[in-house]
Amino acid sequence: MTDLREARERALRVLPLPYSLALRLRDAGVAPDVVSEYLSIDESALDGFYRMAEQKLAAALPANGPEHLEPDTG
Repeated sequence: MTDLREARERALRVLPLPYSLALRLRDAGVAPDVVSEYLSIDESALDGFYRMAEQKLAAALPANGPEHLEPDTG
């Protein structure tokens, strides 16, 4: 379980900051209106933003271990 958590944390670190912040704030239980204000996006767009962030996170998770992570440039 720790390996999975560590891999997820490393993947979050290589995501572009808005996507990483969105997932971290959501996971921390921050209210959607606060997240949308903090990220300067409309609250109605937040679900789509989360989906994009989750897709980027899934793509950043390594198939062969966390040492294979590379930064996402966009």
